[in-house]
Amino acid sequence: MTDQQSRIRLREYVQLLARNRNYRLLWLAQIVSEIGDWLYAVVIYNFLLESTGSARSVAGAVVLQVLPQLLTAPMAGVINDRLSRRSVMIAADVMRAAIVLMMLFASHLSVIWPIYALLLVETVMWGFFEPGRSALLPNLTTSDRETLIANTLGSTTWSFNLAVGSALGGFLAVWLGRDPVFIINALTFVVSAILIVRIRCTEPHTEGQPRLRLAEVINFKPLAEGFQYIKGDRRLLAALMAKAGLGFLGANYVILTILGERVFPVKGSPALGMSLLMGARGLGALIGPAIGGYWAGGRHDRLRTGILYGFFAGAIGYMALSMAPNVIAAIACVTLAHAGGSVIWVFSTTMLQNMADDRFRGRVFSADYAFLVMAMSSSTWMAGTAVDLGVSVREVSVIVGLMVLLPALLWRVLALPLWRGEK
Repeated sequence: MTDQQSRIRLREYVQLLARNRNYRLLWLAQIVSEIGDWLYAVVIYNFLLESTGSARSVAGAVVLQVLPQLLTAPMAGVINDRLSRRSVMIAADVMRAAIVLMMLFASHLSVIWPIYALLLVETVMWGFFEPGRSALLPNLTTSDRETLIANTLGSTTWSFNLAVGSALGGFLAVWLGRDPVFIINALTFVVSAILIVRIRCTEPHTEGQPRLRLAEVINFKPLAEGFQYIKGDRRLLAALMAKAGLGFLGANYVILTILGERVFPVKGSPALGMSLLMGARGLGALIGPAIGGYWAGGRHDRLRTGILYGFFAGAIGYMALSMAPNVIAAIACVTLAHAGGSVIWVFSTTMLQNMADDRFRGRVFSADYAFLVMAMSSSTWMAGTAVDLGVSVREVSVIVGLMVLLPALLWRVLALPLWRGEK
């Protein structure tokens, strides 16, 4: 296959959606639920910052949205490898719809701890949903190339949803108020569940499996089996750790929220400033996989090299953001950084899907997200603490950029040599 033939063409995305009904349903479910998520994320962060005035209030919310995935990952991995992943996703969507409606009422209380509690529970549900979606996707596609196309389209869609949802979140909060945003988000989860119900596919990992017992979920034998499987393949382990390096960019939630409120408010509105910067994150994540997928095509060596380039883009973007003179320049810097971050996400996910055995895929992706959220939680909390201690948000931004150079170095020195001589 020549380099030109290997590149993904726009018509291949259209053909995937036109011909693959099951993937189309999963894609539509992704659109409605993720736009709703980003609508209310802006509202939540703005609400917490207005209520407390503390950057750590936002950092705490982000930590509660990601860190529980580390605790649920072993259980989620076992459940997604024993039960129908489609059924797990439907149940998670229904639960999240109920949780968001409870957030609507919690936002009117005189205390904010119920918001944190509900964010924690919602994260647990996401911790079951997302590994299931990643593990199910190869069962909906017909080849490694179609899997790459589906992953690139999924990441591009996520990026579009982030850009649109974040931008709309600020405008709707100003125009309609917070309550309608919560209601809209709850409804998107309901629509997502209905779409997933309509998916028809085989799930080979469930065939011949005995009934799942509670003891299997809470014991460590399946987890140990998954760990041994990952440990036994150094390439798989390296691909799995790529998202951990990406997790350093998790501090963006604090950086962009504080920049939007204190440095780049738009027409006097912090919510609009946050929305534009978060939207720029989505714009970058939209551009990155589109260009990266075209450049990489079906070449596995370019997936690996592209991850290195992604780390460099993330580092340069956040170091440049620290010097941005206005909101337009800030948007450009954020766009560059998250174009690189999205390339890392798509390429590492595709590598894991191609390398992992279907029997272990749920546990592999649960571990993948677990390492990611450890890094995200650490970088986010440290960023929020630093801002509250008097470190300027611009200084935090340059520190984050420098931190991203570390996984770039490790990927170049330790990971890439594992594939030396291979295409």
